[in-house]
Amino acid sequence: MPSTTSSAPLFRCLFCIVLLAPLLFGGCADLKKNFGFTSIDEEGNVTSDDLELPAKELLLQGMSDYSVGKYFTAIEFFEEILNRYPFSPEATLAELKAADCSYHLGRYQEALLLYEEFENRHPTNESIPYVLFQRGMSNFKQIDRIDRDTSGAEKAIVLFRQLLKVYPQSPYAAEAGKRITTASEFLADHEYAVATFYVRSEKYDQAKVRLDYLLTMYPKSQVAGKAAELKGRLEAGDPPRSPLAAWFPKLRLPRWGANHTEAAGSSTVESVPE
Repeated sequence: MPSTTSSAPLFRCLFCIVLLAPLLFGGCADLKKNFGFTSIDEEGNVTSDDLELPAKELLLQGMSDYSVGKYFTAIEFFEEILNRYPFSPEATLAELKAADCSYHLGRYQEALLLYEEFENRHPTNESIPYVLFQRGMSNFKQIDRIDRDTSGAEKAIVLFRQLLKVYPQSPYAAEAGKRITTASEFLADHEYAVATFYVRSEKYDQAKVRLDYLLTMYPKSQVAGKAAELKGRLEAGDPPRSPLAAWFPKLRLPRWGANHTEAAGSSTVESVPE
C-alpha cells in the first residue's frame, strides 16, 4: 500500500496547479487584476494601472491626476477612454484633456494636432474659444531666440487675432491681446537684429529695407525708436562705427504671472503654468 505520507506533497502540488491554472493561462490582464500589478511613471513613481474601469471612473481618475499636475499618468486614463469608450459621454472631455496634458508636458506639436482634431470633430462645442486660445499658446510656447525660426510667433498672432475676431467676449480675449503684443515685439526685435547684421556686414541697402519693414509693420514696438535712429544714420551716410552691442535691445519674453487664466474643459478655470 502506498504511503499516505509520501503522497501528501504530490497532492498539495497538484492542488496548487489546479488553482493557478486559470491565472497562468488567462494572460497578463488576469494576472494584473488578481495580483494588483502597478505601473511606473516617467519620474519613477508607482501608479495605479487599473484601466478596466468604466469610462466615468477612468475620467474621474484622470481628472484627479490632472488636477495635481500628474499629466503623464492622467493622459493614460484619457487615452484609455478614447480607445475603449469612444462614443461615451466622457469621450469629448477626454479628448480635450488629452490635448491639455500634451500641452502641459511641453509636447506642443502633439497638442496642436489634438486641439485641431477636437475643433474639427466638435465645431459647435462651448470649449472652442478655449481650444483656439490653446492652439495659439501651443505656437506661442515655441517662440525661440530672435535669430531663429519666427513661425511660432507668426502663427500665434494669427490664431489670437482669429479668437478676438470670432469670440471678442470670451474670457481669453484679454490674454490673447497681451500675447499678440508680446509676439509682435519678438518679431520687431527679429527684424532689428537682421538689420544690424546687415549693418555689421556693411550691406546698408538691405539694412534699410529691413528697418523700413519694421517701422511699417511694428511702428509702436519698443525697438521702433532705435530702428528709426539707425535708419536715419544710414540715410545720412553715417553708419555706426562703434561695436553694435549698444544698438541691440534687451530681447526676451516676459514671464507671465499666475493671474493669467485658462479653462479646463468647458467650465473649470485654472492658472496658466509657465
